[in-house]
Amino acid sequence: MSSKISIVIVEDDIGIAEIHRRNLDKIDYVEVIGIAASKEEATTLLDVLNPDLVLLDIYLPDGNGLDILRELRQKELSPDVILITADRDVNTLQEAMRGGVIDYLLKPVIFSRLEESINKYLSQKQQFINRVDIDQSMADAMLNSTSSATISRLPKGIDGVTLEKVRQLFTNKNQLTADQAGELIGASRTTARRYLEYLISSGELSADLSYGSVGRPERTYFKT
Repeated sequence: MSSKISIVIVEDDIGIAEIHRRNLDKIDYVEVIGIAASKEEATTLLDVLNPDLVLLDIYLPDGNGLDILRELRQKELSPDVILITADRDVNTLQEAMRGGVIDYLLKPVIFSRLEESINKYLSQKQQFINRVDIDQSMADAMLNSTSSATISRLPKGIDGVTLEKVRQLFTNKNQLTADQAGELIGASRTTARRYLEYLISSGELSADLSYGSVGRPERTYFKT
């Protein structure tokens, strides 16, 4: 890309905002141009800087991030928005989707997930360059590229944060047993197995039987 994507972070916890900034510094073609810790600061910063993208928290000391989202959508030039929040209420997600957010990330945010979201956004921006019109395949690709960000309610007993931890194990490991996975995430074998089996049901992992040193068969999990 010929120029960097400008980003404003709206986050009331300065420590978290700084973590986001440092992580974004690792990604090519993006630049953090401002950080706001309140709704008032965010409104001023967004009006003055007019960024391409906003990382927006919901809970702010003087207001709500969804109010900022609604106000942005009423303006002629409106930045794209990634919502980053601890709010797990399905109604909040639905309102965010109606407001046109491009992604919805649950705290605590794992860098690889944020990086994935930013890279998808950059890819979309690149595809729009020098395009005057679109065909159906391009429209499908644009909409489907954010399908992983369309969050469905997880089944009982599956927590989104723990699930992401288990997912990340397979970026560095070719295969794992439930014992190994549990040790790596600091959980019991039973808990790890529950998440591993969920990832099998979602098509992300496969499993096979292997035999340990004492001949006892155990289930080994690997990426599909």
